[in-house]
Amino acid sequence: MMYKNPEWSYSAVLYELNVRQFTEEGTFRAARRRLPFLRQLGVDAIWLMPIYPIGVDGRKGSLGSYYSIRDYKAVNSEFGTESDLRDFIAAAHGLGMRILLDWVANHTARDARWIDERPMDWYERDEQGVALVPWDWSDTAKLNYANHDVWRGQIEAMRYWVEEFGVDGFRCDMAMLVPIEFWQQASEVLHAIKSDIFMLAEAEELNLFDRAFDMCYAWEIHHTMCDIAKGARRVWDLRNMMYADRERYPHEAIKMMFTSNHDENSWAGTEFERMGDAAKVMAVLTFTLPNGQPLIYTGQEIGWNKRFEFFQHDPVTSWEENEYTDFYKELISIRHANPALAAGDKGGKFEVVSAEDSVLVFTRTLPDNKVTVKVELKAPWSYEITAE
Repeated sequence: MMYKNPEWSYSAVLYELNVRQFTEEGTFRAARRRLPFLRQLGVDAIWLMPIYPIGVDGRKGSLGSYYSIRDYKAVNSEFGTESDLRDFIAAAHGLGMRILLDWVANHTARDARWIDERPMDWYERDEQGVALVPWDWSDTAKLNYANHDVWRGQIEAMRYWVEEFGVDGFRCDMAMLVPIEFWQQASEVLHAIKSDIFMLAEAEELNLFDRAFDMCYAWEIHHTMCDIAKGARRVWDLRNMMYADRERYPHEAIKMMFTSNHDENSWAGTEFERMGDAAKVMAVLTFTLPNGQPLIYTGQEIGWNKRFEFFQHDPVTSWEENEYTDFYKELISIRHANPALAAGDKGGKFEVVSAEDSVLVFTRTLPDNKVTVKVELKAPWSYEITAE
């Protein structure tokens, strides 16, 4: 069972906004001034990377990690005030765009408010009573989900942003690290407040769609595309994966498809580093493969070919529109104009016409709309999209 996906989400294009790097100022106010550009590009929803105060204990770099959160119900002063955030959200809503907040449920900062204000058993601790560090994230402390008070604390904080700020959903960091039952409970509460809340999991497990999430990451597809770009895999590997996903996932399930995001960009390299001349063709696939919602990461719409420093202010320095702006405008326009390209069970039937040598041809078909996509998955990396 899963909740009905919001109507707006099926044909939506999502934009991941890295507030720190989006403008020279790195603030909500400055970002708000660029919202009309994103709307003109065709963006339907904005995922804001975490907007909460960042811990000082063990801080990485000069500004720290977005994902080391001190207070779930406050705004990082680096980005501005609560009023600035409200104005940003209101401006986005006024332009017809939805806002998703990044939610980090698995851990907090090591000097988070909860460390001092909540009982010790809110955290997993060692024999000396020191909060454990998950993985190698030395600036964080692992929450204890055996304690259902943690569940209630998390859900109460999520409610705050929906009720008080009117956000439209959450992108949930490393969702597979906490119990699915927690996400099911959180989703139930949030849907009772806002029936069209949208939940995105940074994970790919099949149980995510059991009363918890609307969309998951398409990591396997992404890595396959990267491998094809490097010549390590072939066109039929992608074809086989698409058919396998059709059997594994519910028909309503949506997968977020991307050529970049904040993790890929900062730690693995830009799409041009990882995919080379194949970057545009792979972006075409993220807009046209079945059950997908495409993501554009900060700077991709101008072909920004630089790894952002994750823990520093390292902004895009020039926002001049160019061939990449035109490229993404065209892809978004094609997606919006063709219902067959919609995600989930709203989209057209997916059929592979050919997957020979390096050429993949597939169709997405509804009774009154058919889109044919042809991509050459080796140099010169060409693509063709036709609709009827």
